[in-house]
Amino acid sequence: MNFNELLNLVSSDNARNICVDSRTVADGDIFVAVKGTASDGHDFIDQALDNGAEYIVCQSPSDRCAQNDADVIVVDDSIEAAALLAQSLRGNPACRLTNLAVTGTNGKTTVAYLVRSCIQQAGQKCGLLGTVIYDTCSGNSAEAILTTPDCMTIAAGQEQMLNNGAKYMVIEASSHALSQNRLAGINFKAAAFTNLAGDHLDYHKTEEDYLAAKTILFSALSHDAVAVLNKQSPHAESIAKQTEATILWYSIDAPADIIAHIESMNTGGTLFNMEYAGQSAIVTTPLLGLYNVSNCLAAAGLCLAAGFDLETIAAGLSALKTIPGRLEKIDYDCDFSVLVDYAHTDDALKNVLSTLKPLCKGKLIVVFGCGGDRDKTKRPRMAQVAEQLADFIIVTSDNPRTENPDEIIKDIITGFENPDSRTILIEPDRKKAIASAIRTAGKNDIVLIAGKGHETYQIIGKQKFDFSDKQIAMEYLTTNRK
Repeated sequence: MNFNELLNLVSSDNARNICVDSRTVADGDIFVAVKGTASDGHDFIDQALDNGAEYIVCQSPSDRCAQNDADVIVVDDSIEAAALLAQSLRGNPACRLTNLAVTGTNGKTTVAYLVRSCIQQAGQKCGLLGTVIYDTCSGNSAEAILTTPDCMTIAAGQEQMLNNGAKYMVIEASSHALSQNRLAGINFKAAAFTNLAGDHLDYHKTEEDYLAAKTILFSALSHDAVAVLNKQSPHAESIAKQTEATILWYSIDAPADIIAHIESMNTGGTLFNMEYAGQSAIVTTPLLGLYNVSNCLAAAGLCLAAGFDLETIAAGLSALKTIPGRLEKIDYDCDFSVLVDYAHTDDALKNVLSTLKPLCKGKLIVVFGCGGDRDKTKRPRMAQVAEQLADFIIVTSDNPRTENPDEIIKDIITGFENPDSRTILIEPDRKKAIASAIRTAGKNDIVLIAGKGHETYQIIGKQKFDFSDKQIAMEYLTTNRK
C-alpha cells in the first residue's frame, strides 16, 4: 500500500485509528513514527507492532517490519504524513474553514484574541487555538497545553469548530511548531508576523534559525493568500522576500497599507485612528502601549484578508476588554495598581515597562524571574531592562523546572550594573516576592508582576503546582491591605 491509498482508507467507512504514541496502539491501528524533540517514534515501531499495528508510517523502517505482516509506508516527512492522515480521518476540516495564523516572539495571543473579537463582532463564530485557550466554539473553552497543538489535536479541534457552526479559525503558530511541521495540511488564508526578539535560542541555537522557523509559515502561503507584516520590524523584509503571498504592511505613523495614528493613551486605554485603502475608523481599546496598537493592526490585517470591512474590524478591536494575563489589572480598590503580564522576554518586559513608566505617578515596581530549561541568554538582558525602567525590582523564581532556582537568579543578577542597589531585592519564593511588592507599594505606584501571566501553575522539577500570580496578589491585597 502506498501513502495515497492509506489516505483513502482512513477517509473511508473502514477508517482506522491513527496513533503517534505506540502505547495507545491497538489491533488494526495505524502507527505514525514521528520524530519529536524528546523522543523519536521510530524507536518505538517494534512496540507498536507488538500492540497490533496493521500499518506503519515512517521515514525508516525497523528490522522487525520485514518480518511482520504489517503494511509499511515509507515517507519523506512522517510529521507531515501524520497531519495529512489526521485531516483525512476527520473529513479534511481545514479545507472547510477560513484559517488564519499569527506568529512572532510577542503578541501572538493578543492578536488571536483580537481577531476572534472582530469576527464575533461580524456575527460569526471563530475557533481559537493558542497559548491561553483551546476554543472550538462549543461554549466551553479549555486551557491550552501547547501554544500550537499537535496535528491530531488541531484536526480534531477543527472538526469540532465546524460542528459548532464556526467558519473561521485563528491559531498561534509557535516557532517550535513550525520547525516541527505541526501545521502541515492546513492552507492559510492569511498569516501575520508581529516581531522577532531574543527567545528560544535553547532550541533554535541562532537568531537566523529562529527567524527561519517563523518564515516557514509565510513561504508555505499560496499566491492568493495574504502575508500581514510589521513594517516596523527589521525582520519582516526578510520574510517578505520568501513568500508568494500578497503582502499587507502595517505600521504606526509610517507609510504602510494599514496605519495607526494614536490620538491619546492613558491608564484607561488607547484611542487611535486606523487607516486603510482611503478609509478610516476610530478604535478605542483598553489595551495599552505602542506594541498593542501594533497588535491591533496585525489583527486588522488578518481580518481584512478574511473579507471583513474596516468599520466592523474597528468595532471588534474596541469590543475586546481584557486578555488573560496581558497587562491584566487586579480588580481591587486601593490607591495603587497591580497588573499581571506574561512578559517573559527582555523585549516584552521592555515594552510593558516602557508603556507603564510615563503613566506611573509614583514608583514603578516589577517582580520577575526566568524559566528554567529555557533560553539562558535572555536572563541578564531581563535584568538590564528592569534596571533601566523600574524604580524597584524584585527578582524571584518563575518556572524553574529542573534547574536550581538560585542558579537561574544568579544568571539574572549578572545583568545588573549595580546588583547591590537598595532598589533590588532577591526573593526566590514567588509568593513572598509578590507579597513584598504589594507591601512596598504606596499611593500612585504601579506593581507589575511579570512572566507567568495567565498561567495557573508553577513548574518545579517535573511537577506542576497550583500557582496563579493573579490569585496570590488578590489574596494578599484582601487579607493584608485592608
